[in-house]
Amino acid sequence: MRLVTYERAGQPRLGLLVHDRVVDAAEAAAKASARPDSLPDSMQGFVEAGQPALDGAQALIAALAGDATALAASSIPFSDARLLAPIPRPARNIVCVGLNYAEHAAESRMSQGLPEYPVFFTKPPSTVVGQEAIVPLHASVSRRVDWEVELAVIIGRGGVDISEAEALEYVFGYTVGNDVTARDLQNRHQQWYKGKGLDGFCPLGPCIVTRDELPDPQRVRIGLTVNGESKQDADTGDMVFSVAKLISVLSAGMTLEPGDILMTGTPSGVGFARKPPEYLQAGDVMEARVDGIGVLRNTMGQK
Repeated sequence: MRLVTYERAGQPRLGLLVHDRVVDAAEAAAKASARPDSLPDSMQGFVEAGQPALDGAQALIAALAGDATALAASSIPFSDARLLAPIPRPARNIVCVGLNYAEHAAESRMSQGLPEYPVFFTKPPSTVVGQEAIVPLHASVSRRVDWEVELAVIIGRGGVDISEAEALEYVFGYTVGNDVTARDLQNRHQQWYKGKGLDGFCPLGPCIVTRDELPDPQRVRIGLTVNGESKQDADTGDMVFSVAKLISVLSAGMTLEPGDILMTGTPSGVGFARKPPEYLQAGDVMEARVDGIGVLRNTMGQK
């Protein structure tokens, strides 16, 4: 199942993707069942609703997929939808992982060898923007803004002390992330929160695919281009710590909640490690890709 958050009449709405069309989930479900509360109207509400919402959405998709007239009457073309980030305003900070690909750890020169444990940090909710959103350059505070494509995990149900063997059962789905980073601020402050926490520095999207569509998150190709030129291209099998391992370690003594977002690290090919270093400029177009999910496209703004 593929889900989006799109703007309708100025409000974020949960959409189901059916045959390249976006169906307003709550409205279509209410019409089909005559129950106004049959499906939530937000992605966060849908994630929190758990399996009953997934079952209801799947039944609705099946019904509409077989009825072209009903589908046309209850949807808009995907190309006409103004997409937002799947969860436009996360309830908590986005959890990120540094140095989780061996080649990136080597190119970063921040670590002697590979990390023994996952390196966690966070980005505030104000960093989140969606598909086609302008990412601020923040030229008044940084001159060295960089890109980082990542597989992002959406937690589906709460838990603490989750075993690695059971960890993927706690995943709702996956999306594409771009951990945009001000390298000069990262170095100046001797930690990563400020340099990675500027407004608009966490594009997410274009959709969420439920975990059944990506059964093995360690067998996925990811990449990123800037102005059409390939900068990153790797396989998630190259992660130092798998998605299951990350969830297990993160949840040790710390409760994860539905809707939590986990960015799983970036591969080699970032700008600051290139010779000479490359940094984003106003007007640059980034396209972050995760096979099986889609392409997240954003343009750097002037400010």
